[in-house]
Amino acid sequence: MKTVLLNPGPVTLSSRVREAMLGPDLCHREPEFAALQDKIRRQLLEIHALDPMQWAAILLTGSGTAAVEAMVTSLVPLDGRLLVIENGVYGERISNIARRHGIAAERVEHPWLARLDLARIEAVLRDSAPFSHVAVVHHETTSGRLNDLEQLAALCATHGAGLLLDAVSSFGAEEIDFSGWPLTAMAATANKCLHGVPGTAFVIARRDALATAGEAYRTVYLDLQAYLRNQDQQGTPFTQSVQTFYALSAALDELEEEGGWEARRDLYRSRMSRVRRHLLTLGISPLLEEGESSCVLNAFHLPQGLSYPALHDELKAKGFIIYAGQSALAQQIFRISTMGDLNEPDLDRLCAAFDGIMQKESLPR
Repeated sequence: MKTVLLNPGPVTLSSRVREAMLGPDLCHREPEFAALQDKIRRQLLEIHALDPMQWAAILLTGSGTAAVEAMVTSLVPLDGRLLVIENGVYGERISNIARRHGIAAERVEHPWLARLDLARIEAVLRDSAPFSHVAVVHHETTSGRLNDLEQLAALCATHGAGLLLDAVSSFGAEEIDFSGWPLTAMAATANKCLHGVPGTAFVIARRDALATAGEAYRTVYLDLQAYLRNQDQQGTPFTQSVQTFYALSAALDELEEEGGWEARRDLYRSRMSRVRRHLLTLGISPLLEEGESSCVLNAFHLPQGLSYPALHDELKAKGFIIYAGQSALAQQIFRISTMGDLNEPDLDRLCAAFDGIMQKESLPR
């Protein structure tokens, strides 16, 4: 029986991406690896038609958090100040990164289910000492919320702050306005909307921002300036995960052939709409209102009388892996993502699995 991953990464792989990892053994100092790296960097920029003279895709071996940490530590100058917008676990993680590296930072904290409080953010930007950058999570998978960044971006532009975007769970399937928002950089990973495997992450940054960041290299391994310098010369400062590069290359080919990020967004929306409608017929309600969640992931209230471990184990026995809520939400919600190599029969099976669980448990609807 096929096991389908409905967690927010890693994803169920296509056979093409899985088989790509069986490519030939390759030294990361050979010209064949340089060509592979160049191809991936070019394709990442092409997703949003970015000018390679203005933007650079910088590849790292690590998770999405490695890319976020590299972005924050490499682009906030030593004399810079960072404003972190938090409405979930991953915004809080950015604050932790800043604290660990001694970066001067302030936080605008929100309840995990809340929309961004733009009036409060504007007051902080207006009344505090100037901030060089604002950091925010685009898709906060804690709740599934897709943060509305249009007005936040306008505030950043008004107050002269560059935007550092955690797009780990949105890049490749949600709109990112590289031309309209004052983006300094965004961080993402291969193993979510791009349908690659864990192990490769990346930052897409303005070249001039890295050039003017000064001596903001606070780490050895995550120094984006060193990566950019080496990768522009077809090298790499450290050993990269060659097999995960193979997988990402194949995944990017698939994304391009399928119509790019907009087609993938439409596909996710279609899948999630079907799941959401079916769960509603069973009395399982979404955590957020229609239109507030990302196309990538929705969170749902646990049915009354059914614990998350019981629901997880029942679904796992039927070939589906769902995701728990975090911290205080662990006893209240479960989360479903529709990324990866899914098809209509998989969704049929999923809906039937929920039907069977609700009938077996004789739960109220």
